[in-house]
Amino acid sequence: MAWSWELLLVGALAAMVLCAGIIYLIRRRLSRPGLERKSITPAPLGPRGLTDGLTRTRQSLLYHLREAWSAGRDTEARLLALEEALLAGDVGPKATQQLLAELRPLANRLEDAEALRRALADRIRVTLSSDGGQESRAKPHVILVVGVNGVGKTTTIGKLAWQYSQRGQTVLLVAADTFRAAAAEQLEIWAQRLQVACVRHQSGADPSAVAFDGIKAALAREVDVVIVDTAGRLHVKAHLMEELKKVARVIARQLDGAPHEILLVIDATTGQNAINQVRVFCEALPVSGIVLTKLDGTAKGGAILGLRAELEVPIRYVGIGEGVADLMPFDAGAFVEALLSHG
Repeated sequence: MAWSWELLLVGALAAMVLCAGIIYLIRRRLSRPGLERKSITPAPLGPRGLTDGLTRTRQSLLYHLREAWSAGRDTEARLLALEEALLAGDVGPKATQQLLAELRPLANRLEDAEALRRALADRIRVTLSSDGGQESRAKPHVILVVGVNGVGKTTTIGKLAWQYSQRGQTVLLVAADTFRAAAAEQLEIWAQRLQVACVRHQSGADPSAVAFDGIKAALAREVDVVIVDTAGRLHVKAHLMEELKKVARVIARQLDGAPHEILLVIDATTGQNAINQVRVFCEALPVSGIVLTKLDGTAKGGAILGLRAELEVPIRYVGIGEGVADLMPFDAGAFVEALLSHG
């Protein structure tokens, strides 16, 4: 019997060592470059940040515009080539047809590609301009961040937290993504880097319970901003979307008017599939704004126009790099200038 107890003790110790080893490996992986456990003070994004981030999209679009408006083509041939250029840039069929309808009456007066570029810029600016609404003055201001796996939700949360911290506001992160392995720890690492608070439970916990505790902690600590991470929802899985609705309801019961923002993170490289994602999420939740990430990694930044033409949800932020300062509040004028400038 004594020998059996010794054997059990050795087995238990071995299991503890194995668990410690797994946790160590996860921490090492999450502590790769860009997620170090230290405070960060990056330089603000320069004035050319958006222009540089849209280089691939701009080069592709300007090339196709020059080809479309080349000499020797009649007006209809030019408009057909322009349609192909816009679709190639992932502008989407609805936005493309709207732009063509507005440009067609002017087509005979657009003598060259430069005139076309200016006319197109004016119309894109109007298409993208929208009232994003005023940010709530509630304290805490609660932001629920949603989206499918792999679009960059957790990184976006880190960048948003940094922006609010730079304004002198206190931030609390809530790790309600309890499904993905190490998601809570990844968010906690961001919190440590940014020197902000974080509420988390163990893996597999009820996301709504984590959200409940997060709002409770925010009220007790009188923080300014709460950002709630959620598990990546496959937008075709109804039961997962229902769980996401439950998180929003729990938050609303604790704090009147919350969540004050529901930001949907979309990967710009997914093209027209992004529209389907937005549509399904908007059916489940009152999405207040879109964060479009990875614009610097695609030649199809025209997806922004497709999103605005198909849906009424405003673009709130665009991500144009891996740096913590590479998330910019969306500005239609600056975007068009970066998209169609010669720089």
